[in-house]
Amino acid sequence: MRIAIAKSVLENMLIHLQPFLEKKDTSQITSHISIEVQGTSLVLKATDYEVGLVIESTQVSVEMSGSITANGKKLLDIIRILKESEVVLESVQNTLHIQQGHSNFKLPTFNATDFPAFPIFTDKPRIEIDSKVLIESLKKITPAADTNNPKFELNGALIDIQKDHINFVSTDTRRLAVVNVVQTSEKELSLIVPKKAIIEIQKLFGSKIDIYYDETYLIIHSDQYTFFTKLINGKFPDYSRIIPKEVSKNFMLPKAAMIDAIKQITTISNDLKITFHANFIEFESLSDDNIEAKTELAFESGFETPFSIAVNSRYILDFISNTANSAFNIGLNEANMPFVLEDENFKTIVMPIVI
Repeated sequence: MRIAIAKSVLENMLIHLQPFLEKKDTSQITSHISIEVQGTSLVLKATDYEVGLVIESTQVSVEMSGSITANGKKLLDIIRILKESEVVLESVQNTLHIQQGHSNFKLPTFNATDFPAFPIFTDKPRIEIDSKVLIESLKKITPAADTNNPKFELNGALIDIQKDHINFVSTDTRRLAVVNVVQTSEKELSLIVPKKAIIEIQKLFGSKIDIYYDETYLIIHSDQYTFFTKLINGKFPDYSRIIPKEVSKNFMLPKAAMIDAIKQITTISNDLKITFHANFIEFESLSDDNIEAKTELAFESGFETPFSIAVNSRYILDFISNTANSAFNIGLNEANMPFVLEDENFKTIVMPIVI
């Protein structure tokens, strides 16, 4: 194998592959990327077995076809320090040679045939959903997905496809985020996608994607990338039971003013108490230390007697940061019962802190 490629093109491809590498154990082949030259195209692959990415580029001058592997992090480190001109990659006696001008580097390789196989999408069923809707929905629910929960199904997001709608759902047991998308579907199915995967999907894809699935994988294909993730086995909680069927008090809150007030309190404590008075809202810190933060916001709530909820500020700020309008709805019941934050088709149900 021997190719010449612009430094900027190769560097960009390698940067996108970094999240898919095994970085802790360089003895594993998954710490390497697969480098294949197919006809006039360069194909790079990386996977940690759970997620994987294929990038293809025709912006390459091919002198000889072939395949090889190389440590993905080391190769990027080398490419980064080179000048903005053409780089030559060549396999010589099971070693990858990187050349540019008077600079020469060598990296050890693994047998390219031992590189993990990637799932094929051509024979799999498709999920019909607009790519923009997918990305925006995943972005809204990502903060509520857990990471190290012993219940593995909570360490990801549920894509719940029904006949007349799709729900995107995540929960860390203290809050539940749901995006409802009206769409007709021929088949009902539920897929649990790991949090790492939903983060990478948002980075990689914008428009014109095809989505495929089977019992094991979700695969997303675009003109430039082919991404796959293993799905999480398990049964996602019945989230419909967590959403309050009705609320006793509903009103709209100003987005910018709420952010400003809450952020003032978070300089002292992430946990805060919000008290709704008849004509103002009081915010105060909940801290074990002898430190206190308080602020007020003029607001006609309609409460005849003060009503308080205690909450982790991050839950409210995560919700607000993913809303598009200048105000959002809050639905309240009793002080120690879950309350609802809502903006159009996006809602978050929050479990308050018991004080």
